[in-house]
Amino acid sequence: MDELDARLHRIGRQRFRARFRLYGRDRAVVDLRGIVTVRRHAQDLIQRRLAPAEPRNDGRQTPYRGHPVFVAQHATATCCRTCLARWHGIPAGRALDEAEKDYVVEAICRWIAGQYSSGGPPP
Repeated sequence: MDELDARLHRIGRQRFRARFRLYGRDRAVVDLRGIVTVRRHAQDLIQRRLAPAEPRNDGRQTPYRGHPVFVAQHATATCCRTCLARWHGIPAGRALDEAEKDYVVEAICRWIAGQYSSGGPPP
């Protein structure tokens, strides 16, 4: 288990974060599109909604459903800059660099992949 897996495990034990699972349409998106496409969606969503120094509506910019990336963001505490700072040590108030964006996307995709390891075929 590497550092990211250990962090995701700790985050997943928090009551609020533990509620999130991929169900219904969100899971169907991964089934239909595959993890490679979902990863590209995650990169785009992170670039637009989370990477700026002061994201629009920070703290309220991530819906709870509608795309597997949104669900994963809440489950992994990558939903807003406050959660990124608190849980991942990525400070708010400045734009995310490329390494930080890659880290966030990797956290999201690992959580999605983990949803498949706990039941069902991989994407």
